[in-house]
Amino acid sequence: MLRNRRRLGAWLLAAVVLVVVLVLYDADRTGVGDPKAAPSATPSATLPGTAAPAPTTAAPSPSATPSPPAPPGTGEPSSSASACTSPGACGYPDANSTGPRIALERHDTGNMSVKKDGTVIKGWDIRGSLDIYANDVTIIDSRITSTNWWGVNLRPGFSGLKVLHTTITAVPGKGPDNGGVNYAVSNMGGSSIEVGWCDISVFGNALSMGQGNLHDNYVHDLVAFRNQGGEWQHIDAVISGGGNKGRLTIRHNTLLNSTPVDKGATAAVGLFADTGVVSSVVVEDNWLAGGAYALYGGGPGATGIQVTGNVFSTQYHPASGAYGPVTAWNAGGAGNVWKDNRMSDGRPVEPAS
Repeated sequence: MLRNRRRLGAWLLAAVVLVVVLVLYDADRTGVGDPKAAPSATPSATLPGTAAPAPTTAAPSPSATPSPPAPPGTGEPSSSASACTSPGACGYPDANSTGPRIALERHDTGNMSVKKDGTVIKGWDIRGSLDIYANDVTIIDSRITSTNWWGVNLRPGFSGLKVLHTTITAVPGKGPDNGGVNYAVSNMGGSSIEVGWCDISVFGNALSMGQGNLHDNYVHDLVAFRNQGGEWQHIDAVISGGGNKGRLTIRHNTLLNSTPVDKGATAAVGLFADTGVVSSVVVEDNWLAGGAYALYGGGPGATGIQVTGNVFSTQYHPASGAYGPVTAWNAGGAGNVWKDNRMSDGRPVEPAS
């Protein structure tokens, strides 16, 4: 009797061991026993400025509506590119990162001429405009509200102007050109100037110069007007007429031109051979939107034009500009470089051949 009980116990123990082995084998085969093998119930975090992973969907039926073709000058989205929703969200200048950083004191200057070398204007809330007949003038942490042709104008023969952390705007309908105003900052001098971290609005051709260092500016809400000849004034966030002797650098700005084409909109960046051949221009890492074309590239004969790493925004037009992202690009010009430019939805941008 005792021998039979021992034999029965041995069989029961063997059966338990067999069941455990079978369960562990099945768990290892299916992956259920490994937490890493099961799909995560929590989506992974998305870094700012990157697109969330696309959800898995069923293949479309043969009767599904095809996607519209890409606008001219653009291709399919790059696998490494990500969508950008707005300038500020994607690290470009906006109202929060430009303009004065200190409290301001009001100055009703009218059209004020600055004639002393080394003048520094800081903390002024100017009702008027500044005409610079001096070298090494600095305007910083200020606001200019103009009803003149310009906000700041550097006269020929002078150099070293800096306009930094300043808001430059105008009163629509109160300017001298049939109520319009033309230039927020104009460089009539023969040397480079610096304009940085400025909030600029209203002026028809906001930043007008053949040479300069334009960086970290927010240009927006340009206002259309008819010039004294009765024609719609051409509207550009940045404009250069060519014939420049020095370098024009346009880097890390937000340049918006929401003006309708039938009211003069030309470009976000307009490089035109109006007064000579366009040369030695860097357009790098900017947010560009609006105009007939967002960028005019200098045209035939343009050389040394480097356009790299820019975002062509679709916020006003599907193709960034009304007719496309870029025109007048001289692909064969010496030193001309087009690289890593894309639409704000991630599509690469290439100039028409």
